Amino acid sequence: MPTALLAEDEPLLLAELKEALADLWPELSVVAETLDGMATLAALRRHAPDVAFLDINMPKASGLDVARMRPPGTAIVFLTAYGQHALDAFDVGAVDYLVKPLNRGRLLETIDRLRQRLEQAAPTAVPAPAPMPSASAAPRYLAWIQASVGSMVRVITVDEVIFFQSDAKYTKVVTAQVEALIRVPVKDLVVQLDPEEFIQISRGAIVNRRRIEAIYRREGQVEVRLKGRPEMLQVSAGFQGQAALRQM
Repeated sequence: MPTALLAEDEPLLLAELKEALADLWPELSVVAETLDGMATLAALRRHAPDVAFLDINMPKASGLDVARMRPPGTAIVFLTAYGQHALDAFDVGAVDYLVKPLNRGRLLETIDRLRQRLEQAAPTAVPAPAPMPSASAAPRYLAWIQASVGSMVRVITVDEVIFFQSDAKYTKVVTAQVEALIRVPVKDLVVQLDPEEFIQISRGAIVNRRRIEAIYRREGQVEVRLKGRPEMLQVSAGFQGQAALRQM
């Protein structure tokens, strides 16, 4: 049975989160509820839960400070009313980032992501004799991106992204709902993305593998059509030999 700690300094929001989790993830056992950072850190060390839902702005110690001192193996989900902390959340390896007020549909996406993580981390029936690797040994890939949409800054989960494409000094982030801009160049972005989910098709484009609808090959040219998008993206010659493309 998975275990969780809930840390939120507003009692009504804490109760709302607990009720939502009980409805959406009934097998989850809440082992501690805390209202400030120091109590949260003590509870984390005492219970070492599988998951900790942390309010970022707590008294005595922030959720970010607590996350940096969490026990190995505890997955972090941040709760906040503000989107500007997203990049800080990436830095401490959070699994997800929920913006208040709580949205149950968005919380369900988080729960699915946590379930997958816990299933992958579960020991096999016959454990290997070698010691378990530390949590830091596994690569941590981007889960969200803080991108500009006009004058607004929006937090976009990477699984929403259809493709990334260089655009002058910026990189365009394209989802089914929005087109946004980030300052990270494609060459730096690609190493931060899970290669099982994203593939670079040229010096200026990265596509979500699950969003590929078709690949067209004609006279040495290769183009990719993506689900729900009108444009065709060209695969550069140096990227055409990738195994991921040949298998499609």
